[in-house]
Amino acid sequence: MSLEELRQVESELDTRWPETKIEPSLSRIAALVDLLGSPQRAYPVVHIAGTNGKTSVTRMIDALLTRLGVRTGRFTSPHLQLVTERISLDNAPIDPERYVEVFRDIEPYIEMVDAGSDIRLSKFEVLTAMAYAAFADAPVDVAVVETGLGGAWDATNVADGKVAVITPIGIDHVDYLGSDILGIAGEKAGIIKPDSIALLAEQTPEVARVLVERATTVDATVARQGLEFGVLAHDVAVGGQVLRLQGLGGVYDEIFLPLHGEHQANNAALALAAVEAFFGAGAQRQLDVDAIREGFASVVSPGRLERVRMSPSVFVDAAHNPHGATALAKALDAEFGFRKLVGVVSVMADKDAAGILSALEPVLTEVVVTTNSSTRAMDPDHLANIATDIFGDERVTMYSHLTSAINAAIELAEETDDPDEPLSGTGVIVTGSVVTAGEARALFGKDPA
Repeated sequence: MSLEELRQVESELDTRWPETKIEPSLSRIAALVDLLGSPQRAYPVVHIAGTNGKTSVTRMIDALLTRLGVRTGRFTSPHLQLVTERISLDNAPIDPERYVEVFRDIEPYIEMVDAGSDIRLSKFEVLTAMAYAAFADAPVDVAVVETGLGGAWDATNVADGKVAVITPIGIDHVDYLGSDILGIAGEKAGIIKPDSIALLAEQTPEVARVLVERATTVDATVARQGLEFGVLAHDVAVGGQVLRLQGLGGVYDEIFLPLHGEHQANNAALALAAVEAFFGAGAQRQLDVDAIREGFASVVSPGRLERVRMSPSVFVDAAHNPHGATALAKALDAEFGFRKLVGVVSVMADKDAAGILSALEPVLTEVVVTTNSSTRAMDPDHLANIATDIFGDERVTMYSHLTSAINAAIELAEETDDPDEPLSGTGVIVTGSVVTAGEARALFGKDPA
């Protein structure tokens, strides 16, 4: 099968509502999976919602489950480079040929639901049904499923998660979720189902209260980061960090995680607790520590403070809101100590660009603002104006193409008054959106993962 067939399917899917447009209803996706024989009920589900860290946590859970001997399906969104990244089997992206086959298999049922509704199924609803169908057909032992937007009304929520994982909650997707943090928390808490186990990342007290109230209402068991589980220690190491984690089943030490940042250490603690909950580990039972070490050592999370070039170092990161940008800045400051760091930033027009840039400003020497290929990308001139208010004229450069912006940033990083000064203390970070990170990965020859 050629990539042309994959592109044809994507072209057809792109005629539907994009993932940024949602009608708060599960009626259409419920009708579709009902016609498909409810594939989402053919296996247990670990369901992940939250504002930041969802994809990294999902990938960590997948890696641990795989190492512990169960066959996994993984559904994440959005993708960085190729849509097949979203549906993974056995910890690897679905084959493009199989992706097309799954779509064609369920296409008649999609058309039936479309014909019976005033609103056609959205692209995300179709992708969700494709994932659930592919997992049932494999078959998998467990599906690890990341929500798209929100929780209660997210298409993935036609499944009832045995384990619900809530990553840190902040304000994002304001057009759909609004700016009320407690309302956002209530929406995301909707993935916590009756008699499930809910693993909660550290939250503000107000948000934590909303989540715990939901769990209490549906009689779910709750474990909270910082209380029942958490990070006991994390030390910077070459290529990542070494962790000591408090799990539900005791202490797991000497865990090497090939990802950077305190936020990834916290994600690891959350992922470990989720896997322990899935297997029923607790005070009387600990998971195989060596297997957990091997699982974490195998984790990859593309586009999350990922190094794509050396000397000067170039990293890409998918931070697309102030919360994510703050975590990125903290990791860059704590783990790398650059004397000169140039940012390449392109954000979507509906995002809090000022908040993102303000979070990055303390760690950036200069910033190069640009755009990406998305029609939703913010105009670079407008972004430059916002950046100038935060960084000042002297520290802001603007390029209208991402490639030019990255090349310019590398040149700025290499500029020095001392020709004998090494480049090891200089770097470039490309960030601002998932699309920006994905396109930067492709420019540096990184394959979809």
